[in-house]
Amino acid sequence: MGARDNTQTLKFIPASEFKQRTTEAVSDEHLRKSFRGAMDFLMAKRATQFPDPEALEQQRGLAEHIRKYSLARLPDLLEQLERKLTENGIQVHWAENAEEANAIIIGIAQKHSAKLMVKGKSMVSEEIELNHAMEAVGIEALESDMGEYIVQLDGEKPSHIIMPAIHKTKQQIAKLFAEKVPGTSYTESVDELIGIGRAVLREKYMAAEIGLSGVNFAVAETGTLCLVENEGNGRMCTTVPDVHIAITGIEKVVEKLEHVPPLLGLLTRSATGQALTTYFNMISRPRQPDEKDGPKEVHLVLLDNGRTQAYGDEQLRTTLQCIRCGACMNHCPVYTRIGGHAYGTTYPGPIGEIISPHMMGLAATHALPTASSLCGACGEVCPVKIPIPDLLIRLRGEATHDARPGHAPLLGQGAAKSSLMDAIWVGWAALYTRPVLYRAFGWLATRFRFLTPPMQSGWTVSRTPLKPAAKTLRDLLAERQKH
Repeated sequence: MGARDNTQTLKFIPASEFKQRTTEAVSDEHLRKSFRGAMDFLMAKRATQFPDPEALEQQRGLAEHIRKYSLARLPDLLEQLERKLTENGIQVHWAENAEEANAIIIGIAQKHSAKLMVKGKSMVSEEIELNHAMEAVGIEALESDMGEYIVQLDGEKPSHIIMPAIHKTKQQIAKLFAEKVPGTSYTESVDELIGIGRAVLREKYMAAEIGLSGVNFAVAETGTLCLVENEGNGRMCTTVPDVHIAITGIEKVVEKLEHVPPLLGLLTRSATGQALTTYFNMISRPRQPDEKDGPKEVHLVLLDNGRTQAYGDEQLRTTLQCIRCGACMNHCPVYTRIGGHAYGTTYPGPIGEIISPHMMGLAATHALPTASSLCGACGEVCPVKIPIPDLLIRLRGEATHDARPGHAPLLGQGAAKSSLMDAIWVGWAALYTRPVLYRAFGWLATRFRFLTPPMQSGWTVSRTPLKPAAKTLRDLLAERQKH
């Protein structure tokens, strides 16, 4: 693969720039058309997998119960998982934040004098910006998932947690490959483009000293790391290099193997409309003396990065039930119009709006929970029944108010608090709780309605100005009684 210019890689967009990004995205007709078509396709595929609403609700109820049960016992299950993995010969590492996780992985790579790491799909590695950290110490970190490979080649981040390059057309990918992959001619044939990517990656698998993967489910009872994929690249990353490093958030643990199938069945059908994923990998130990393949050394990095903040609150804890299917994004009218990059965070869409504030703090992300119409579609399709709309409302309140008595403050608590808005709401409350003031306001509003400004902040961007009626309802009723 040719050299990549990562200096323009998309990073988190501050809250102050979120509005600008969304405005640019909505103005991009090509982007809107592409996402609309893709989301309609994914919603239709999901619908065909769940023809029986009653059966679906039963499955969702079971999955919700499994995730709630696992989270209720999370501290014990994590200790059990570490103990069992250690018995199996897998080395377990704990990381409180992104810096610690990167340092652990870099340390392992440098111990083996690694120059190349091939990566299976891992949103947690995106979360900690591992690629940048590895390249800063002279180690190439190459994405092997085809979608991830495409966006990495173009110096971008994924725009969807399941389909990273969903925002790109085949023409854009053809041009990218012709420019960035040596010896490649321009072609719009999807099969040929896939073949080009595979040819590059196959050489890298054999040359890499380290393979890295994510984890979909970690089973405490058996010490098993479960990995879901469709391309086979995850299996290559976890078996060909001598060292395999897996990284996952601490919330991915379940107690028993029997808890995995109900979650797996909902994950694949909710994500891409597949009855079952192409590959399901179960990793429990490094290569044994009598085995011919597999890594000689396996590590697991368990990452917190704000998850314990969500865990500490009974309502916010439901955020951690997420199995990363992306269904909430596929059904979100806001995500469909602005795409993933507008959010500027690793996890876009509804799930990103409720999880990013814990990872990055409300000071940096308080605008995200407002990027929702609260239509409820995300909560209705969530396979583990996360009450996303309720959590969005909760986080909006936390961003504009000080911590409530008896509740620990969130990171960045009150970051969007405004003295002007507080004064406006105090005035509103006084107006609507005092009849004399309310009637006086109605009298003034109807008589001086001609003073209504034609531009009313964001309201008039796509709506006509609000203007008081010529007469109040009280006045109209009084006139009716006279006649």
